[in-house]
Formats: sequence, structure tokens, C-alpha cells
Amino acid sequence: MVAVIDVKDVSKSFKIHHERHQSLKERLLHPRSGSTEDFQALRDVSFTVGQGETVGIVGHNGSGKSTLLKCICGVLKPTSGEIRLRGSLAALLELGAGFQTELSGRENVYLYGSMLGFSRKMVDGIFDAVVDFSEIEQFIDTQVKFYSSGMYVRLAFAVAVNVDPDILVVDEVLAVGDERFQAKCVDRIQRFKEEGRTILFVTHNADQVRALCDRAVVLDSGDMVADGPTQDSLRIFREHMMLDAVVRDAAHLLGTIQIESVTTLEGSFDVKSGAGLHFDVAITAQVAYSGNFVMELFSRTGLLVSRSDAQGSPVNLVPGRNHISVDLAQIPLLDGTYDLNVGVLDHHGNTVIAWSEKAASIQVTYDGREGGLVELGASITQR
Repeated sequence: MVAVIDVKDVSKSFKIHHERHQSLKERLLHPRSGSTEDFQALRDVSFTVGQGETVGIVGHNGSGKSTLLKCICGVLKPTSGEIRLRGSLAALLELGAGFQTELSGRENVYLYGSMLGFSRKMVDGIFDAVVDFSEIEQFIDTQVKFYSSGMYVRLAFAVAVNVDPDILVVDEVLAVGDERFQAKCVDRIQRFKEEGRTILFVTHNADQVRALCDRAVVLDSGDMVADGPTQDSLRIFREHMMLDAVVRDAAHLLGTIQIESVTTLEGSFDVKSGAGLHFDVAITAQVAYSGNFVMELFSRTGLLVSRSDAQGSPVNLVPGRNHISVDLAQIPLLDGTYDLNVGVLDHHGNTVIAWSEKAASIQVTYDGREGGLVELGASITQR
């Protein structure tokens, strides 16, 4: 596979100034006052992205995701290391990046196109498609400084996907805007995948990473801690998030509560569509703890099928072995294999105390002819 993005030993540091001068007078009177320190945003990050791959970059706030993408896009220069790109690149970085706020939406479309090497005639050829996708035709001649955050994203995404890039870089902007437009953007990204384009995708939404990405890179405090298949990387990401949360909010619980096993009486997770399923979760605890039990079910394509409400499932764990029983009265799913995640969260649902990714796989069989994920039980009549 041809590598279109090659990131090799990239590091990036910034100088943070403390007690900076507030005026020229202060600078003249106290030229040596104040101090600086180096902040290491990235440390020796290396990975390659092949042609046609969709790669997710995940990490908590401050992990270095946006800094890495800015280095890849040429907005920032790495302190050390090297980045090589093959092909044209269109980027959607933070909200409104690259827009000139005093210019209209129309003028920004032409400006962005020229920055990518497009002639005016070439931008003329895609302009109607950009406006149509963005759905802001009535505001296209309004200055961008009057746009809402959703309008920013609509126009920026519309331009990026219509300039026919070899590489598309998306940095969390899909979190802005209504759900319908987000779904429209995801559909366009899926089409890009089918066309063999290369996509770098940064988001806090693990469900979108599962659904869209072939693999994922995990950053933690500037270090790359994982680069592999999406499910494996997200498991490592969740473990790092869990560790951070536990250390911050419940250090005394670190390692004291663990998911031991998920089992059924029959010894099998095979079930017919429409039937019920009972399973038991064994949890070992070294200390007593009251929290909430959470359960997630994903399709093998990474689509979230169901997530239980953690705050609606309280559990009181005692030292030793605990058993949680789960009854699913009816499984309306169609044919397929579904991955089950289980865990224990704090009462607020913010801190993961214990977690098991892919704790079990449920195999559903269906005898009907319907397609999709669920059986709706539709009754169709003619009058």
C-alpha cells in the first residue's frame, strides 16, 4: 500500500510565558521580569497512512490531536521530525480556521480554492455544489463574521469535500451543528472512503470512529500510545481515560474493582431474533463500592446499537465476588454478530471504575427476509 502520509519522529514544543509584560512601559522598566517554560505538545510521534485508509486520531483534551493535525496540514512546523504528504490535501481544522471574517461566504470559497491552487474558473465549476451542500444559499453573500458556528461548519465542510482532495483532514468540527447535517457529512465521508480517498478523522465520538475508521491512533499527553485496528485502539484509549479519571477522582479504587467474566447458563450467546437473553456478570471487588452498571452493544461495523443508562442501574458492590444479572426480554436484532461491553461507573456516570471491552459476542439468527439491524414488526395492509 502506498503511504500518502508519513509522520516520522515528530515532536512539537511551545514556550509558555508567565507574568508577561502588559505594556511597553513595563517591558522598558523591567526587561528581565517574567519567565518562560517549554511545553511538549508532541513527543516522537511516528505513523504512516496508506492510500485509501481512514484513520481516526483519538485522545482526551490536551493530548496533542489538534497540534498533530496542524503539523500535518502545514499550519505549524514541527520542532523536530519530518512529515511527508503525497497528493492534495483539504483540511477542516478548528471552527472557522482559514476564513477571513470580513469577507463574504462567496469570497471565502474563492479564497480557499485559490489557496489550494484552484483557478477562478475551477472554483466556478464547483461553486454551485458547495452552496447546495452547505444549505446557506441565502447567506452566501453575508460577511462570515455574522455566521453562526453551524454555518461556519456547513460552508467549510462543503468547500473541503468539493475541491476533490486526495487527503481529507477533519478535526472535530462535526461536533458542531444539527444531527441531520452531521449525518449528511458522515455520508459524504463514507462516499470518500468508497472512492479510495485517504481520511484523517479526529473526534471525541468513539461511535463515529468505530463506524468510519479502519484503524486508530491514540495520543495521551503528547505521546502515541496505540496505533492499530479501531477496536483495539479504542480499548486502549478507554483504559487510559479510565486510568486518568480514577487517578483524578477515585485513586483509592485503582485496580480494586474488576470485571471477571460474562456468562450465560447455557454457555452460549447464540440467540434467535425476538427471543430473550439472560447473562450474568461477575465482578470482583477489594472494597465496598456503590456505583452504576453500564452495558453497550455494538454491531461488527462499529455502529452503536444500544447503551444502557448508567445512572438508572445502581449496584452496591461488597468485598469479594459480586454477581450482576442482566435480562434482555426481547432482542429485536436481525442476523449478525454484536459485541457486548460492560462496566461500572461512578454515580454521576463520569468516571469509569471498571470496564471490559468485548466482554462477549452475541450471535443473532433471523429467519425472515427483512434487512437492516432490527425487526420493526410492521403490519402492512391495503384498504
